[in-house]
Amino acid sequence: MVTAVLNPHADIVALTADLVNIASVSGDENLIASGIFSALSECSWLEVHRFQNCVIAKTNFNKPSRVIVAGHIDTVPVADNAKAKLVAAGEPLPSDGSIMTEDVLFGLGSCDMKGGVAVALRAAASIQDPQFDVTYIFYECEEIESARNGLTLIAAQHPEWLAADIAVLLEPSNANIEAGCQGTLRARISTVGTRAHSARSWLGENAIHNLGGILARLNEYTPARVIVDGLEYREGLNAVAVTGGIAGNIIPDAAVVEVNYRYAPSTSAEQAEQHVREVFDGYLVEFTDNAPGAMPGLDRVALADLIARVGGQVAPKFGWTDVARFSAMGVPAVNLGPGDPGLAHSRNEFVPVSQLRKCEETVFSWLRG
Repeated sequence: MVTAVLNPHADIVALTADLVNIASVSGDENLIASGIFSALSECSWLEVHRFQNCVIAKTNFNKPSRVIVAGHIDTVPVADNAKAKLVAAGEPLPSDGSIMTEDVLFGLGSCDMKGGVAVALRAAASIQDPQFDVTYIFYECEEIESARNGLTLIAAQHPEWLAADIAVLLEPSNANIEAGCQGTLRARISTVGTRAHSARSWLGENAIHNLGGILARLNEYTPARVIVDGLEYREGLNAVAVTGGIAGNIIPDAAVVEVNYRYAPSTSAEQAEQHVREVFDGYLVEFTDNAPGAMPGLDRVALADLIARVGGQVAPKFGWTDVARFSAMGVPAVNLGPGDPGLAHSRNEFVPVSQLRKCEETVFSWLRG
């Protein structure tokens, strides 16, 4: 079996570059998983498992609490950015020539999220006596459908590996803590009419025109601001697509507005659906997707210790991430990783060197106690 050689004791920037240079587009993580498994198998204080293209490494010191440190090892497809390149301040990015104002590491996955994976890999291979028991999880297929997500696969076959007091995902968050996440619901709100020739439109009823009432409700809607664990989560209910009509000379008899509801982590999936039904009372509502959010869990001792090490600065997570998978299993989770999430999946993907070092320092300080 071909295995990538990784040195988990290398400088954090060099290790991130090595990880970037191992191709691992979703579904093709075997090589990078083999490299991580081989590197951590050398650590006598870790119990290491390989499960498909996931690697799980655990300490077992019977500490009072256990934490999970996790990150996905896959990337989106290549966009002329397959190889890592260190770009110094004042130099241009290879992708579009943008001049950098600080030293950055450019390359596919550098931000989302091989910088975070490098931090976790170095911690697992370096910290022999952490203040908590730690489960490090390096998992596959985060960037594609949920059924193939490594955390989903682990939960189905080895749920005991996901048991912990809290979880920290090293997803890009500018090396700051973003707690919990919003839930996300998608629905189709439909109207009907009567089909007719557009030359004799009075014989029909236009379903697209009937969407006006739905759009008016969206325009008048005031999204809630919900406080959870002292953090303000801003909700949103928005139209994201409109469909209707089959030809340029036919009055349409069906039309649909697709809406996306981003809701607070304290709201259940059932409560979110009920709210959308109430907003669009009188219309046909069909739910196509609903993933509840994640509670911040800021009252957990291990998380309070981590927060203290970043000066008490915590922001709510806007958007849905895999922290919600942990929350669904009763494990509160936060995001803490190097990189700007706005650069994820872009041709210009890079991670600032300063954030790699800041995140490494924070995680190492927290785990060592």
